[in-house]
Amino acid sequence: MYQTVQFIHSYWAYLVVVVAVLATLNALQGHFTKKEYSYKDFRLSLFTLIVMHLQLLIGLILYFISPLGIQSIINNGMSAVMKDSMLRLYAVEHITVMILAVVFITIGYSKHKKKRTSEPKFKTLSIFYTIALTLLLSRIPWAQWF
Repeated sequence: MYQTVQFIHSYWAYLVVVVAVLATLNALQGHFTKKEYSYKDFRLSLFTLIVMHLQLLIGLILYFISPLGIQSIINNGMSAVMKDSMLRLYAVEHITVMILAVVFITIGYSKHKKKRTSEPKFKTLSIFYTIALTLLLSRIPWAQWF
């Protein structure tokens, strides 16, 4: 089961990165070019929200069944995990920062829906999606990807 969940989590992450980059660039373009907010923009921001939440659910399952997640803390102790950069990345940093990224996506999406005109919609999405994308890219275990 662990290998299956890890496989899904690893490959779904490529979709998450692509969609998050596209949604962020779309929001920034809309904000700086003052374009009109359209149904395409709504769909892209919603799809990003959905993809990120699914990745979070898969990641949480993985965190509890993986030897690098909570089991690492239980087996080695928090002190040992914090001293080892690889264990710290998987057991502490990755999950914490990814949860924060999903929180920023969720807040940005929710706040943008309450705005009535295009400019504040794009501004809200630009701010929150850019923060989320930055967090997301900062804690991807790049060594595992390439």
